Amino acid sequence: MNLFRNAETTLEARDLQPLAERMRPRTLDEVLGQEHLLAPGKPLRTQIEQDRIGSMILWGPPGCGKTTLAQIIARLTRSEFIPFSAVLSGIREIKQVMADAERLRLRGRRTILFVDEVHRFNKAQQDAFLPHVERGNITLIGATTENPSFEVIGPLLSRTRVYVLKPLEPEQIVRLLQRALTDPERGLGNLVIEVSPAVLERIAVVANGDARAALNTLEAMVLGTTPDSAGRRVLTPAGLEDVLQRRWLPYDKAGEEHYNLISALHKSVRNSDPDAALYWLARMLESGEDPRYIARRLVRIASEDVGLADPQALPMAVAAMQAADFIGQPEGNLALAEAAIYLALAPKSNALYTGYQQVQQDLQQTLAEPVPLHLRNPVTRLMQQLGYGHGYQYAHDTEEKITNMPCLPETLRKRQYYRPTEQGFEARLRQRLEEIRRIRSRLPKPG
Repeated sequence: MNLFRNAETTLEARDLQPLAERMRPRTLDEVLGQEHLLAPGKPLRTQIEQDRIGSMILWGPPGCGKTTLAQIIARLTRSEFIPFSAVLSGIREIKQVMADAERLRLRGRRTILFVDEVHRFNKAQQDAFLPHVERGNITLIGATTENPSFEVIGPLLSRTRVYVLKPLEPEQIVRLLQRALTDPERGLGNLVIEVSPAVLERIAVVANGDARAALNTLEAMVLGTTPDSAGRRVLTPAGLEDVLQRRWLPYDKAGEEHYNLISALHKSVRNSDPDAALYWLARMLESGEDPRYIARRLVRIASEDVGLADPQALPMAVAAMQAADFIGQPEGNLALAEAAIYLALAPKSNALYTGYQQVQQDLQQTLAEPVPLHLRNPVTRLMQQLGYGHGYQYAHDTEEKITNMPCLPETLRKRQYYRPTEQGFEARLRQRLEEIRRIRSRLPKPG
């Protein structure tokens, strides 16, 4: 046996690993970030150190350390550790793993099952875990980038503890990059690399809290930089931009972030903040969101939050929707931006929205009365004989173009659904409504 040959092979295998994999923390003290969970004395750290962990779900964005934490738990606990991919495995593989885990439990050994991307399991696959988690055959550690309350079935969620991992701060990522540059065993410490703090800070910002992305960027820069005559690799801002090409923002059109961003856009417009509205709009568009989805929300905002305080808001939103669809991207994005800013600056009223909600509530809670006879068209002789149209008052025959004829069903005669505010054009509508009511109060009551 050639020990030196084996050692050489091991080193070659290590060097073939990506930098992000080689720099993965091996102990809790090496982990950067997540102090709210892993600082000395915190419950999760204490459970890990005492080897008394329970089933858990680690929820956080890419590159925040979910898999790393699971691997550290594997090293520090006296358990059989089985990594499991929700992408590559199905019910058949689950049953086999569970059978093995049950045999180990009967022999007094615990199994930790780490399920990466647990949100990709369907309901039937997640159901397969339940009896084994309940019986204690396995300790489940699931990792997900999606909100567990949406993606994990309730029974499984109730049997696990959810720990929220945060994206790394730029300062923490800079420290991670510096660690990689100086570590001769796992990092790049054996190379002569010169890089300014500004470049490292730029990498950290672009990584957007993702440690893996930051290390991948650094590695790509190093590999793409030719050493000079002295063997130095000088990493420059221009070289960084060549590696980045274009920054891809984290976004999932089917996930929670999709709804978080559209919520931020809607609430920024509602709060009359054009700068925030423009930012969230661009954030979605530049991440690849369908412009039609945003356009539909802008049309909704025009009716829900602006309403008749500015009657031009709805035509503006519809025009922007049509323009964006007609021109296409990226030019059509400006039409949506124009509408978002217009809606943000427009006077606001939800009187139309609340009025419609009250009507919806009455439709559910009151009798669906027939249309009053005087509002029905007597288009046949029989209808005339039955009283259709009897008592109808033609408004144009009056001087004020207003009659005191009731138009709501009898049990709802006193309802006032639309209550205009003093905002924008709606103030004029409020004055007009008050004038109509004064005129009606002077007219004789209907017989």
